[in-house]
Amino acid sequence: MNAAAPTALPPHDRREFLQRTALAGAALALAPATRAAAAPAAPGIIDTNVNLFRWPFRKLKYADPVALVAKLRKHRVVEAWAGSFEALFDKDLNGVNERLAAACRAHGAGLLRPFGSVNLAWPDWEEDLRRCHEQLRMPGVRVFPGYQPFDLAHPDLRRLLALVAERGLLLQIVFGMEDTRVHHPALALVPVVAAPLVAALKTAPRAKVQLVHFSGNARGDDLNQLMRDTSAAIDISRWESNGMVGRMIGARPETATPRVPLERVMFGSHAPFFPLETALLKLVESPLTAAQLHAIMQGNARRLLPAV
Repeated sequence: MNAAAPTALPPHDRREFLQRTALAGAALALAPATRAAAAPAAPGIIDTNVNLFRWPFRKLKYADPVALVAKLRKHRVVEAWAGSFEALFDKDLNGVNERLAAACRAHGAGLLRPFGSVNLAWPDWEEDLRRCHEQLRMPGVRVFPGYQPFDLAHPDLRRLLALVAERGLLLQIVFGMEDTRVHHPALALVPVVAAPLVAALKTAPRAKVQLVHFSGNARGDDLNQLMRDTSAAIDISRWESNGMVGRMIGARPETATPRVPLERVMFGSHAPFFPLETALLKLVESPLTAAQLHAIMQGNARRLLPAV
């Protein structure tokens, strides 16, 4: 994404932010519950981007569902939309989705909401979608273009959008999982181009879609077009550099015009691949009001996907 050069924050910005925000939600979320016991209750966080199980290429600290749930609860996450790392390469997606649903039931204790996956490159993807919805009672599904061998110009993408709209599901489109510079040498992944998605989304205006871990192209025109011509939401997991959340929503003086409407921005950590604290600090380092914080931390996600 064509982000502006980082602008240094005045040294008093964080102190003023904490004083101005009555609940100091993001700051309290960073503190263990025992240390914040006497403080006002912080608003809970809905993390729209976590994954369970083993990352294929290295061990992650919180890969175990029990450890991940404990970490999320420690930082006041009240709900997490969970996909599975297994969906990247496994051909048996029904098995992947069943294991994900079982793990969320066994270890999530009401916190984890499972997001299965379908792969447009496999001929039975519509059956996988049906099972996710009707048998596993999942609120949505994810696709991983690039890792799964298709791109957003795939002819079945419009069919997928129509079906998730018909079923009332949320479709999360995941743009990459890690920096291309550290890909395993055996991978030959081509960067996913977002442009075909705009035309596809126009054919299914009722479809609920979230862009996950989306950075956009170097010029940033694909993000601009997606925000202008579609209703797709986006998470903050890929928004990097100091004060980026504030800049993207137009909350900083030098960026009064938002690149992304506030009501379409949602908290996403990309945990356990990224430390959860990384996403929390993105909220603290931007001069956000209490209303803006609440919208990003849970309000926008709750409107897109109501509680069960």
